[in-house]
Amino acid sequence: MDVSAKITGIKYWPFLCRDLKVYNLSDLDAALSQDGSFILDLYGKKRIALSWWVSAKRTRSYPYARVYDTLSFEGKKVTVIPIIKDEGREGDRDFLQWDTISLMSLLGVYVIIGYYKNAEKSKRYAHKITNQRFDIQYIEEEINRILSYQSDALHWNLSQIEKAGEIGKTALCCYEKISRELGVEMHSKDSAEKRINELIRGKETFMQLSRELAKKAQNRESVTKQPKEKLSGIKATLTIKNYLGGYYFFTCDEVEIENETRYLIEGKHSKQSLIPSLEDIKDGLLKMILFANLKEVKIEGKEYKPIAVLKLTSDFRFSQEKLRSSQIEILKLLKEEARENNFMVRIKDRDLMEMVL
Repeated sequence: MDVSAKITGIKYWPFLCRDLKVYNLSDLDAALSQDGSFILDLYGKKRIALSWWVSAKRTRSYPYARVYDTLSFEGKKVTVIPIIKDEGREGDRDFLQWDTISLMSLLGVYVIIGYYKNAEKSKRYAHKITNQRFDIQYIEEEINRILSYQSDALHWNLSQIEKAGEIGKTALCCYEKISRELGVEMHSKDSAEKRINELIRGKETFMQLSRELAKKAQNRESVTKQPKEKLSGIKATLTIKNYLGGYYFFTCDEVEIENETRYLIEGKHSKQSLIPSLEDIKDGLLKMILFANLKEVKIEGKEYKPIAVLKLTSDFRFSQEKLRSSQIEILKLLKEEARENNFMVRIKDRDLMEMVL
């Protein structure tokens, strides 16, 4: 099923953001090694909420959950994303996608496109690296630029795209140095340079390339049911158009049809607990931010009323009596978040709103 929609703005109040630790800018390196999200104090005058992605790929290490935790901060929200992450020949290699930056723009999050400068050799694999570290000086310079930047996150992020080719070249040079120093063979430099050259040709080329890759990934996901998802409805592609005419390609885990209403469902599943982890729930809530703000939702040209649903399932038979106190607190806050932002939460097939916690 192909679903199309528009989004003209984001209105959302998060309830599950954790309390963020405060670090000074001089301690940025330590902060990046200890926390996925934190408050950065800048010379005692201003503060920003900063998160960072381990990889450019959004399915690794819960980057959405890290971004989510910064959304309740009233000042500027910033996230650092590596343009490339190469773990070596025996590991993965991921590249930044335009759609990731587009999503951050929709959320009002300033993106710093970074690169890894240092790493350690894996003790288990001959051609794999670990503990990769950003170029801290470069990140600090970009943070200082954001402090004095007067336009919104969208315009900042577009300017970051303009520098993507240059940053990509620097990243490849750093990986060459890491490879020489550690004696670790990396993935093909030729294929990486081809991707980087696409970025150098400019913003529009990068956007087009990333959209094509996102569209292919969207099509793959729409026909593949992941083992972690316990779903029963129709899987769908979801194409969202923003007020500037940009397109974002997502998948909808499940779509249910009821008269003139379409339930757009994001599923999260746990094999080890009665409900999914807090990080999984936050990951799903980032989709709720989008789904709850959709307008003009259409299927084959016909418009329907959309209702966003976060569906939580597990391999265990659900019983409220078996919930831990920490899980009850999570569900209480989740219930408030759903009520405030007009989306549904289902646990198995039960409506969280009808549950007394």
